[in-house]
Amino acid sequence: MPHLAYDSVVFGFNGKQLKILVLEYHNTDFFALPGGFVKRDENVDDAVKRGLQERTGLVNIYLEQFHTFGDISRPEPDVMRTILKNNGYKVDSDYWMFDRFVSIGYYALINYEKVNLRPDELSDSINWYPLDGLPNLMMDHHHIVDKALETLRENLDKKLLGMNLLPQKFTMKDLQKVYESVLEEQLLRTTFQRKMLSKDILVRNEKLFGGGAHKAPYLYSFKSQSIEIPMETV
Repeated sequence: MPHLAYDSVVFGFNGKQLKILVLEYHNTDFFALPGGFVKRDENVDDAVKRGLQERTGLVNIYLEQFHTFGDISRPEPDVMRTILKNNGYKVDSDYWMFDRFVSIGYYALINYEKVNLRPDELSDSINWYPLDGLPNLMMDHHHIVDKALETLRENLDKKLLGMNLLPQKFTMKDLQKVYESVLEEQLLRTTFQRKMLSKDILVRNEKLFGGGAHKAPYLYSFKSQSIEIPMETV
């Protein structure tokens, strides 16, 4: 479908930082979010799932549509021409990819350690970048990242998105790090713990022993029935 595309903001947490997946197009120095176009015989959600599976190797990913980007100023035909030319494609001057197209934004939340990153056929690499260390992204992709991050912050308490960034069992400190990474601010430990426990969405498990028993933190997991079902899961 020539005028319909998607772009994915893929968030991952490495235990300390919230990072985003960014790819670099071959021989161009252009950086972009993982995205693509929708086939005529393909649902939009299925196109996004396909693209993410091809680039991360993951099937079960939290995925949500968050915004549509359709400003008339967003197309950059010269950028698309350079990408195709430097990848060995010869196309006519009126090729459909040089026209205006609307992009549907999705964000995904994945466990950083489970990813097997694979560049697509037009890319040299796909890597994780911290929020404060993103390369210069093409077109309006910085705006797409900002909008995705805004949505993520608004949904933190409603859907407890940290459950998709952490292992099955985690410490309260681990959960607090997720919140601090997303919000980009420090939180008071006692206040945060009291708030999370008051929600009645956590199960306290065994202690994480690594030193003195009196200092070992408890491991927690989410009560799955207490988590709001996301709009779309794959």
